[in-house]
Amino acid sequence: MVLKSFVEVDIDSHFPLENLPYGIFIIKSSEQQQQLPHPCVAIGEFVFDLSVISSVGLFNGPFLKDSDCFHQSSLNKFVGMGRPAWKEARTTIQKLLSVDEPTLRDNAILREKSLLPMSKVQMLLPTIIGDYTDFFSSMYHARNCGIMFRGPENAINPNWFHLPIAYHGRASSIVVSGTDIIRPRGQSHPAGNSPPYFGPSRKLDFELEMAAVVGPGNELGKPVDVNEAADHIFGLVLMNDWSARDIQAWEYVPLGPFLGKSFGTTISPWIVTLDALEPFSCDAPKQEPQPLPYLAEKNSKNYDISLEVRIKSAGQEQESVLTKSNFKHL
Repeated sequence: MVLKSFVEVDIDSHFPLENLPYGIFIIKSSEQQQQLPHPCVAIGEFVFDLSVISSVGLFNGPFLKDSDCFHQSSLNKFVGMGRPAWKEARTTIQKLLSVDEPTLRDNAILREKSLLPMSKVQMLLPTIIGDYTDFFSSMYHARNCGIMFRGPENAINPNWFHLPIAYHGRASSIVVSGTDIIRPRGQSHPAGNSPPYFGPSRKLDFELEMAAVVGPGNELGKPVDVNEAADHIFGLVLMNDWSARDIQAWEYVPLGPFLGKSFGTTISPWIVTLDALEPFSCDAPKQEPQPLPYLAEKNSKNYDISLEVRIKSAGQEQESVLTKSNFKHL
């Protein structure tokens, strides 16, 4: 059943009533006054200001009625409240924006305050990111990178098939999509008996990734059960993990990536919740060999999300498709 909103939503829009991704925005202004960031969701060509809705008392369920989570400059407080609050918010927002609900539909003043055209706002990072872990989740990516750095004979290390492989990235250089990325300078492999090259990276690369935004954490020393992990994940964002391959190849032995991967990481301003993605859930790829019991999920699922990368070089009018893939292969 297709949900219908009183807000006009184009049939090809990424932001129908079924989606409602969360973000943080400020109003564009030519005046030099400080603009306060507000939490929102996207609906059609509008942002729906959740601080306005909270101020008039329309988040009146048990988890949100006394909360100031939508009066914050980031989504951290709301994301940290956990799945019951997330579900309550989604149900309330979908009802308020529904074509059959008069509360907002028939209140012109409240509609004008809460529904702002996307053309008049600037999107910011949706959360304050305290930590960032980069997982090696794709077998194809693991093989390609292994060939790049070690050759085809030892493309995928044996441990990849048994446990999650990851490293910690630099949270402070994660920026919102659209931010200019400066080509990094660093060392790369020396040629022959020459000293290492130092200068701008000559092998700047992209990585098409998806990032999971984690909400409630765990106490130090108390691991999260693998079958309860999804309750800690608020949603997903598109991500480009910019990579300087020449710098990375020279520096990564023995401790792993450093400056070749930490000069900039781009994420979408919109967090798509797992609840919104539920209709696209599918079986995860079969793991061979079977994981150890502490990593064995009772219900191992993934999401069918089509992904694509395009590039538009300087001086070109048309974009070129570099790659197409799907999240379900992870």
